[in-house]
Amino acid sequence: MATARSLHDLAALKKALRDAAAEVARHDAQARERAAREQRERDLFAHTVGPVAPLRKTARSPIDRPRPSPTPRQRERDEAAVLREAISDEFDVETLLETDDALSFRRPDIGPEVVRKLRRGVWAIQAQLDLHGLRRDEAREQLAAFLREADRHGLRCVRVIHGKGHGSPGREPVLKGKVKSWLAQKNEVIAFTQARAADGGHGALLVLLRPGRGHSG
Repeated sequence: MATARSLHDLAALKKALRDAAAEVARHDAQARERAAREQRERDLFAHTVGPVAPLRKTARSPIDRPRPSPTPRQRERDEAAVLREAISDEFDVETLLETDDALSFRRPDIGPEVVRKLRRGVWAIQAQLDLHGLRRDEAREQLAAFLREADRHGLRCVRVIHGKGHGSPGREPVLKGKVKSWLAQKNEVIAFTQARAADGGHGALLVLLRPGRGHSG
C-alpha cells in the first residue's frame, strides 16, 4: 500500500516538473519572438531613415529680442515745464472779473451778452475737468493740458470743477481763485462764468473757448 502511494507521488512530481519545464520553454519562446520583432522594427526604421549622423555642437546665437522703446522722460519734463510757465500763480485776475454775482470774465472783444448766454446754457457742455483733491501744481498742469486738448478737438464749451472748499482748511475753496486766474491767462479762453446750480453752482465754472478746428462760429 505504501509502495503504491510512493509511485503515485513520484508520477505526480514528474508531471509537475514537465509542466514547469514546458512553461519555461513557452516564456523563452515568447521572449525570443518579442526580441526578434523589435529587431525587425529597428532594422525597418534604419532602412527607411538611412544613415544617421549626430549633430555637431554649435555655439548658440543669442535671441535678438526687440527692446522696449525708450520713455521720453526728458521730453515729458520739458512739456511739464512749459505748462507750468504758461500760467502763473502771480497773475491777478480780480481786476478783470465782472462785478456781477458770478464774477464772470470776458475778453475785451467779447460782449456781455456772451457771458449771459454762457450762463443760461446756450452752449452745450462738451467736456469737463474735475480738479477735486489735486494739489495746486497738479491742478494747474491738468487744466493747461485739458484746455489744449479741448482746443485741439474744436470744443467750444467746457466745465471746470474746482470744488466748493467744504473739505479745505477754513472751508475756503483754495482752487477757486487760482482756476479763474489760470483761465484768464489762456488765449483760447474767451469767457467764463460761475455755473448754474444744476451745472455745479459755486463749485464749477463754465468756460467758453475760441472757435477751434472744425468750427466756424
